[in-house]
Amino acid sequence: MARRPRQFESAEKVMGRALELASRGLGHVEPNPPVGAVIVDDDLAPIGEGYHQQFGGPHAEVHALADAGDRAAGATMFVTLEPCAHHGKTPPCADAVIKAGLKRVVVAMQDPAPHVDGSGIERMRQAGIDVEVGLLEAEARRLTAPFVKRISTGRPWIIAKWAMTLDGRIASHTSHSQWISNPTSRQKVHELRGRCDAVMVGVGTALADDPLLTARPAGPRTATRIVVDSQARLPLDSQLVQSAHNVPLLIAVLESASGEACGALSGAGAEVVRLPGDQDNHVSLPALLDELGQREMTNVLVEGGAGLLGSLHDERLIDECQIFIAPKLVGGAAAPSPLGGRGLDQIPAGSSFDHVEVEMLDGDLFVRGWVRKD
Repeated sequence: MARRPRQFESAEKVMGRALELASRGLGHVEPNPPVGAVIVDDDLAPIGEGYHQQFGGPHAEVHALADAGDRAAGATMFVTLEPCAHHGKTPPCADAVIKAGLKRVVVAMQDPAPHVDGSGIERMRQAGIDVEVGLLEAEARRLTAPFVKRISTGRPWIIAKWAMTLDGRIASHTSHSQWISNPTSRQKVHELRGRCDAVMVGVGTALADDPLLTARPAGPRTATRIVVDSQARLPLDSQLVQSAHNVPLLIAVLESASGEACGALSGAGAEVVRLPGDQDNHVSLPALLDELGQREMTNVLVEGGAGLLGSLHDERLIDECQIFIAPKLVGGAAAPSPLGGRGLDQIPAGSSFDHVEVEMLDGDLFVRGWVRKD
């Protein structure tokens, strides 16, 4: 992260710093949104800054005000999300802003949560504070997109991740898949696991790879491992079940799944959730995402396999893809590609992604993008 500057060149630079601070909370603050705040004087010199550091702890505005102290009176606060006006785990931030005597507040975006939704902005304006909304709003919306999705739809942000060869294979025709990506890429995956609420695979991947699906080293969150397993086939001696007493394991099965098999999995420490089926008699993925949203999960990482990823793609349930492409060739008509399912009837006329980022990771190509829904 960049060091705190002595003076900012523009209002956009101040809000950029607030967004940078906010990003430090990713993985720590969910189900709350990441928020950053910077307080400056009339010359845009910083006198206080802060960010929401952990769920249940003080919000960004409170940290920034504490950093500024008495100098906050008559100053301007730049904050990435509307200050709250309700009592939750912490007192209303709008009240703290008013009490500190700030003369102006610049807000990147209004908070879409029903219990906020403009009330904080209105309270500050009624107190005589000049409030401006919309500076770097697009950037703020990108940062808070998973939170906004959960608030607006009741479902978590779905990140589809896969590693593949340059010819588009996620395994050989013999199902051999370790290792396609290099250690640097795999470490990036562990970091991603460590900030997500859950890591999901299909039962086929669980049976073929016997994964553990934990973050190594541990990150700020301990992701619940989820196996989509319609008929409760996951073996009791699998690594997932054997570690279920230490790391949460949720197995999504059909309502018709064997009671004996489900009971054995529950007895071994897994949580078994019965869900309705889809037209193919598989677990309904929309119903599963609804269940995860009710548990206030914000980010869910899906690591495969091709069947699960393909079904999510068919139902337009993927929000973001993180793809690791290794400079390797495998070939083989029977070697699987990342997305199974029905697929599209025609090649899209334009890009399937927005906000595309590309990075080289010691020879692997890393591509990240948001899936276009239009």
